[in-house]
Amino acid sequence: MGTDVMPKKTPFPLHMVSPLISSTSLSQLCGREVLLKLDNTQPSGSFKIRGIGHFIGKNLENGYDHIITSSGGNAGMAAAYASRRFGVPATVVIPESTPQLMISRLKEQDANVIVHGNVWNAAHEKAQELAQNGNCCLVHPFDHPDIWEGHSTIVTEIMEQCPEKPAAIVVSVGGGGLLCGIFKGLHKHNAADIPVVAMETKGAHALNAALQAGKPVSIGDITSIAKTLGALCVTQGVFDLKQGIQLLSNVISDKQAVEACEKFADEHRILVEPACGAALAAGYCGIIKDLILQGVIHKDGPIIFVVCGGNIVTLELLMAWKNQFHVH
Repeated sequence: MGTDVMPKKTPFPLHMVSPLISSTSLSQLCGREVLLKLDNTQPSGSFKIRGIGHFIGKNLENGYDHIITSSGGNAGMAAAYASRRFGVPATVVIPESTPQLMISRLKEQDANVIVHGNVWNAAHEKAQELAQNGNCCLVHPFDHPDIWEGHSTIVTEIMEQCPEKPAAIVVSVGGGGLLCGIFKGLHKHNAADIPVVAMETKGAHALNAALQAGKPVSIGDITSIAKTLGALCVTQGVFDLKQGIQLLSNVISDKQAVEACEKFADEHRILVEPACGAALAAGYCGIIKDLILQGVIHKDGPIIFVVCGGNIVTLELLMAWKNQFHVH
């Protein structure tokens, strides 16, 4: 890179400080005040813009002129949004399982979309191959310290917004990028004593499989409806960063995730996809209440649910999922 290359700037920050609001219904169900961290309100539709925006911004300072990423959902959307704001072209490689809705939304952000492979891992291999050409910056959807650093801002905001120290943080887990960001944020704010409740759907349970094996392992295939949780293997960063933090892993069914999406829409007038519904299900299915009654979550203070968001959801899709899983 020559000295005359100036870093690109955006006219405003890529992500916003998202609201932290009280949920009366979930508070009643959990027997403790529940606060919702609404990262579904981010410009890209999910928390992903925090880490991916941070990563892209840092790398554009090194003179890259094209962004390439692989994602069937929110990471691709975040990369496309950030690239458009920075004024650089983006290519997003997506697996064949990606809904047409997501393809349309990526193209609205001026991204070049390539469909390749059955699952995200195959799409990522194609992205790696493409990134070898020209002056391209490869953006991994979840596995890089700069991405985790960006995601850690969610904890900074929670600690600033919360009237008292949280008793626990509840989060959906896919490849582990958000989880690593939360771990990083808790360590940064000397809050490693706050337990983290990790929620996954069966068939996208890479974290639970890794914890049982004691290391990241492949779950072989993604059979869950929560496609945006669809990483075959969780990042090693989870094991590196969780030191000293109590991690409580839970796996629920697709039906429970869809039920949570429906109840959340009814009660809070907010649409989220099943990948986000996994975290909300910890409240609706009684998991948090049980953890409190068992003394596993023993501190006073509110329970924070990270509403991570999601682009692959419409009223029509929610109705289709309800019918698929016979949700009444």
